[in-house]
Amino acid sequence: MSTFITRFETSGDGPRVAVKDIIDMAGVVTTAGSRVVERNARPADADAACLAGARAAGARIVGKTNLHELAMLPLGTNPWFGTPVNPLDPALIPGGSSSGAAVAVANDEADVAYGSDTGGSVRIPSACCGVAGLKTTHGRISLDGVWPLAPSLDTIGPLARDVDGLVLGMQLLEPGFAVATPPARRIGRMRTPGDPRVEAAVDRALQAAGLDVVPVDLALEDGAGPFMAAYMTEMWALDHALFDKHPDLLAPDIAVMLSMAPAFIVDDDEVQRLLGEWRETVARVFDQVDLLVLPTLPMLPPRLDAIGEDPTDLIIALTAHVSAFNAAGVPATAQPVPIEASDLPASLQLVGPLGGEERLLATAAIIESAVKTQ
Repeated sequence: MSTFITRFETSGDGPRVAVKDIIDMAGVVTTAGSRVVERNARPADADAACLAGARAAGARIVGKTNLHELAMLPLGTNPWFGTPVNPLDPALIPGGSSSGAAVAVANDEADVAYGSDTGGSVRIPSACCGVAGLKTTHGRISLDGVWPLAPSLDTIGPLARDVDGLVLGMQLLEPGFAVATPPARRIGRMRTPGDPRVEAAVDRALQAAGLDVVPVDLALEDGAGPFMAAYMTEMWALDHALFDKHPDLLAPDIAVMLSMAPAFIVDDDEVQRLLGEWRETVARVFDQVDLLVLPTLPMLPPRLDAIGEDPTDLIIALTAHVSAFNAAGVPATAQPVPIEASDLPASLQLVGPLGGEERLLATAAIIESAVKTQ
């Protein structure tokens, strides 16, 4: 049961949807992957707003998926409900925080899973488990009825085995959604100092797709400060009461993260100033290109036994290519691309301007089709 915290019996022929257990479902307790939250929670009075489209379409909700406690970290481990098993290799982390969502679609237990992405929590598990994921534009999908982590960064988005599944997921989240025609014409390639095998896999996928690719410089480290300010300030405000009351009943890595947060806190006006400046910087890049492309992760998924007592360096590495785009508020995909002479795929990340999901998915589909013929 490590993939799901709650399973449901379903009937009918609608698409199967798995829901991360930070999303309210009427009559069901929302645990946020935490025993402390579970003990004090009561069944939700109503569905979260993001479930309305799935309900109207007759989707079958098959269960509420496991996650890294409080949706806080990118590892995907959970000492209370078990760690979802990475379908590519059980020795590897599943990625988080939407670990159960990625594993559910990878194992064909759901056609679509809803995850959340505050600092990479849809894209990182997608990359670790070899599936596709979409971080949506901040504010595009309602967060009413969703357990908050950092509201200036929080988003809801779909995970699926392929890009068609992501399109279905968006159609359920936003009825009437359709991919754009034509797809992106000009893509900016961001170089990173990550694993050369991963960088090469992204280049081969772009070449196979025949896209117009040009070099682009964007210093992701400039987005790290705004991200950390927003994340730590808002996470602390929302979750420190759990830490104050139950420090011994939270997973050790969560307790460490909360204990660190006060050193990074700034006032709300400063958070919004930092985010606004970074968002303007990223927006200017899209005056030059339609989309950006870079690896989702700078490395292949790490092993569970590599986490160690202090996972700070690993957390920083896993989020290095993704969290800055949460700070920018823009949409981004993750999709598997093959690595030569490797059983594990790399993950390619496409990033678009605000509201650019339609073009992102149209372009992701072209890349997906091209790599299947490699």
